[in-house]
Amino acid sequence: MKQRIGVYICHCGGNISDYVDVEQLGKLMANEDGVIVSKDVMFACSDANQKQMIQDINEKQLDAIVVASCSPKLHTHTFRGVAERAGINPYNYTQVNVREQCSWAHSDKPMDATIKAYGLIRAGINRVTHSEALESIEITAQKAVAVIGAGVSGLRAAIDLARMGNQVYLIEKEAEVGGRVLTSGKLFMTGENGKEVIDRLYQRLKQMNNINIFTNANLDKISGSFGNFFIDVNVGGELLKLNVGSVLVTTGFDFYQPKEGEYGYKLSENVITLPDFNKLVENGNGKLIHNGKPVKTVAYIYCVGNRQSKGENKYCSRHCCTAAIHSSLNLHEKFDGVKAFHLYRDIRTYGKQELLYQESSKKGDIYIKFEEKEPPIVEMKGNKPFIKVKDYLTSKKELTLDADLVVLVTGMVARSDSNEISGKLKIPIGTDKFFNEIHPKLKPVETVIKGVYIGGACQGPKNISESVQSALSGAAKINAVIRKGSIELEPIVARINPEACAWCNKCSEVCEFDAIKPIESNGKMIAEVNISTCTGCGICAPVCPTNAIEVAHFTDNEIESMIDGFASPANIAPREQTNQNTSSAKAQSLAGYPKIWRTIASALNDKPLSIPQITEKINISIQEVTWNVMTMNRYGFIESTGLDGDEVYHIYKLKK
Repeated sequence: MKQRIGVYICHCGGNISDYVDVEQLGKLMANEDGVIVSKDVMFACSDANQKQMIQDINEKQLDAIVVASCSPKLHTHTFRGVAERAGINPYNYTQVNVREQCSWAHSDKPMDATIKAYGLIRAGINRVTHSEALESIEITAQKAVAVIGAGVSGLRAAIDLARMGNQVYLIEKEAEVGGRVLTSGKLFMTGENGKEVIDRLYQRLKQMNNINIFTNANLDKISGSFGNFFIDVNVGGELLKLNVGSVLVTTGFDFYQPKEGEYGYKLSENVITLPDFNKLVENGNGKLIHNGKPVKTVAYIYCVGNRQSKGENKYCSRHCCTAAIHSSLNLHEKFDGVKAFHLYRDIRTYGKQELLYQESSKKGDIYIKFEEKEPPIVEMKGNKPFIKVKDYLTSKKELTLDADLVVLVTGMVARSDSNEISGKLKIPIGTDKFFNEIHPKLKPVETVIKGVYIGGACQGPKNISESVQSALSGAAKINAVIRKGSIELEPIVARINPEACAWCNKCSEVCEFDAIKPIESNGKMIAEVNISTCTGCGICAPVCPTNAIEVAHFTDNEIESMIDGFASPANIAPREQTNQNTSSAKAQSLAGYPKIWRTIASALNDKPLSIPQITEKINISIQEVTWNVMTMNRYGFIESTGLDGDEVYHIYKLKK
């Protein structure tokens, strides 16, 4: 048990201390068992405080530290680094969240916030008392990657992975590589043909001797774990066995297929989807002919199968507006005299794609806005479609369009075989049926399965550029992890007490990551945890009838002691009202406060200044200066002397 603990409670520049009485808590925690150092500090994460913590650890021979500040998501690595630099194990440090969980959540009840913070900090002290020194888990890793899906994203990612020195196995279900781009015709913005792009990438692939391409290949089975996946691939009836360190999934998307009767689809040969129309334009020569008749008028209907408030696909596919307008421009470029009507709900051509919209308007394309509650109605007279639509740009005036061809602008949906892929790789699927990343901003290409990454449109609608960027991100992540031939993993994993375990299989049944298997030990069957697969989620522990499982860093002793600490009665005195006049003593020294405070104080040494004048003098953004001046004023380091000559800005001076 740890018996020399340091506790640091952060003011966070007032974010915490405005509501939580951190000064009183700092004094109370000094009386807790095992606490050698207890301090309230202005900014726990500041360089000055980190240096002070290291000095305290060394001088007082501390063996554990507790930091009560903001969310552990923000600064766990910061204080683990402090612990390591001071020579103690980083897992003998605990961070307690008294900002998001106390001061911000209970700002209307400061006394309650202080009592809650008291309980949380005591829980943190109790936990760190029982903390163990843990070491990172290091496992060997194959410098080989399986890329599943050889569309433009998979091809580009395979090239990058190979260029970085990895063996790459590119697995494609179809007979040829290239995916949707192969048949997409002319592309925006380069004007290249999709086939040309794929051919160029394919030639680069062929020049690299560390890429193996398998077409007509299906993923059969996968086993193993991060660093050593074993993959069975069925290639034209032959079974191929691969051993790779990581997997990148770039299986792409399907186009939405309209239902029979949806906007007249399949009721007339003159109602077709955008991909089919693009092929018609691509193959046309001289005149645009459909079913033996010339086409003079085309009506595009947008958002077919997407953005349905009551349908399956509630999301926007993002690329459809641009694709339809680009198609219309290709139409004008190739054929003279064809009119185009665009029936849309909202035009979403973001970034440089807006140029297409402008050019389309200059070409004479007519845009008619409708609402989802009153969609266009496609009626047939013979085989010819007529469209009735209320134009919301002209006071809902009902228009009737006589179109030779109705083009349904369909969006992206998840591939029909995504459930099959998900089942084999255990990648979670969202409500939109696309593959789910862990977090769209923080971990945009990682999945909950260690070593399995996703990229491109298999995780949601993307255009070509976005798909390639996503896949390259996955390739970079993979290379960063496996390039050394070994992988360091967090030691927070489940562990088995072999004497208590009687292998009832319940832990294995609930484990979603197949991390628990039976093994024979001393003549009986017990559970064994695959540490390279285990995520430390802890779901196995509560189902164990003999309490033979616990998760490192979240042991029973740690959790139970936290509950005891939090539930202990608090003897908190009401906070005394802060007397701003008495705080002037603080102005005597800024040591231990942020460096920017000392910079601002130096600027005010010569004469009182306004915030814009301080900003100009120290060359720091006005937002940062404003926030820090306000905080310094609150804590009595500076004070206002009144307004400037124009009565626009306050003038500040150092408080004596």
